[in-house]
Amino acid sequence: MKIEISAAKREAQGTGASRRLRRDGRVPGIVYGGGDSPEMIELDHNELYQGLRKEAFHASILTLKVGGQEQQVVLRAVNMHPFRKQVQHIDFQRVRADQEIHIKVPLHFMGQEGSPAVKLSAAVISHVMTELDVSCLPADLPEFIEVDLSNIALGDTIHVRDIPMPKGVEAVLSVDENPVVVTTSIPKEIVVEEEVVEAAEVPASEVPAAKQAETPAEPGEEPKKDKG
Repeated sequence: MKIEISAAKREAQGTGASRRLRRDGRVPGIVYGGGDSPEMIELDHNELYQGLRKEAFHASILTLKVGGQEQQVVLRAVNMHPFRKQVQHIDFQRVRADQEIHIKVPLHFMGQEGSPAVKLSAAVISHVMTELDVSCLPADLPEFIEVDLSNIALGDTIHVRDIPMPKGVEAVLSVDENPVVVTTSIPKEIVVEEEVVEAAEVPASEVPAAKQAETPAEPGEEPKKDKG
């Protein structure tokens, strides 16, 4: 899927100039890398904000149009206002077809509703990770990586190295690193209910007899046990 976004060269720089751009509905930004000099740009806020709401915008090769020229870039950083829905600044990095890039790609979890963990054990499947740092050439960059949960059972754990990577894509991991992606467990409230039921089903014959109550003895006499 090709995603295009338009920008213009930004002449004025500095805090005051950036503040004026934001008041005019523009967003200051920068594009760098790819063997060329950094370039200051400005973008339409509404167009950019709508793009940022799409998952693919964060993990795709974007076509950035500046002054009639197109550049292939990836999103590198976004600064948002602390409490307003306003983009303060944005960074793009140029990519070259013959150079690998490192980028985070979202994970899509498939088939968990029909898995043994859910259907047979009523387990909860926890997504410990929702994105993965990968390395690949721009042409091989996937929009997402699929994690198949259709066969996961209670007690199973899926690690990064268990997930098949698309052709040309590698997970960025150290030699001994293999983080957990998915775990399964029984909800705490179900475990508590089962313990209560088991306690209620214990036969009365297996409950130890209560120690017979003793009647206080008169001075000099042995304690007397109650009858019955």
